[in-house]
This record gives sequence, structure tokens and C-alpha cells, in this order.
Amino acid sequence: MWPWLGLAAVIVLVDQITKQLIVANYQLGDSTYVTSYFNIVRAHNPGAAFSFLASAGGWQRWFFTGIGLAASVFIVWMLRSHSGQKLFAFALACILGGAIGNVIDRVLYGHVVDFLDFHWSFLSGIFHGGHFPSFNVADAGISIGAVSLILDEILRMRRSK
Repeated sequence: MWPWLGLAAVIVLVDQITKQLIVANYQLGDSTYVTSYFNIVRAHNPGAAFSFLASAGGWQRWFFTGIGLAASVFIVWMLRSHSGQKLFAFALACILGGAIGNVIDRVLYGHVVDFLDFHWSFLSGIFHGGHFPSFNVADAGISIGAVSLILDEILRMRRSK
């Protein structure tokens, strides 16, 4: 289980270092052009994914903090039980690191600090100005973990046939 907790810790560490760099060097709304499809920005998300419940009045801070903490406890329990299943444990570790990274933000700031802004014109019909909602390293960890969980299940189903 320890290597997987180590991976989660690396995700938390990289997430928090990058967020500290953004908070120290950018004001809310500041943006730096990097490429024709990528900017570094400083955005705050008091809600969940895609700003779900962002304008709910403040209670969502503790609600999402509680969900993140409960998920973290459950994931550690699952890691203890399944640490030998490499892809499954990798997925859980990525999700754990991301959940803890975003919980730290909610406790410290009352919102999650986002800074990765990808944008393409073909997304204009879906997202304002073609900008995919900004995100951070923790969110990337959660997304990689979710995709890995799906892949693990697909492979598990194929092996059982």
C-alpha cells in the first residue's frame, strides 16, 4: 500500500506547489498566453467540477470538504484491500491525491485554485469562448484516476470472459 500512498503524496505535493506559485504570482483573473490553445490563469472555484454549486452561498465549501475527506478514507481502505491490483491501485492513488489536494484548498481558501486553461475554437458551442473550464493538478489526478478505473474494469471484464 505504501507505494500507492507515495504516489498520492507526490500528486498532493505537485498540486500544492503549483497552486502556491499561482497564488504568489497572479491576481484573480490574471492570465498568461502560452500557446494558441493554452493559457495559465488564476481562477477560483468554490463549487465542484465545472463549477457545480459554485454560487450556492458558502455551505458547499464544507459539503465538498466532507465528501473529499470521506472519499479519502474509503480510498485508503480500498488500497489496503487491493494494493496488489496495480491498475486499480494506481487509479485509486491518483484520485486520492487529487481529492486531498482540493480538500486542502477548500480548507485554506474556501475555494479551489485552478490555473490550467485550454481553449479551442471547436469547443465554442459547448464552452464560453471555446475555453474548457480551468483546472489544476489535483483535477488532472482525479481525471486520470477515473479513466484508469474505467480501463481496469474493462480489462477485468475481458479477462473474466
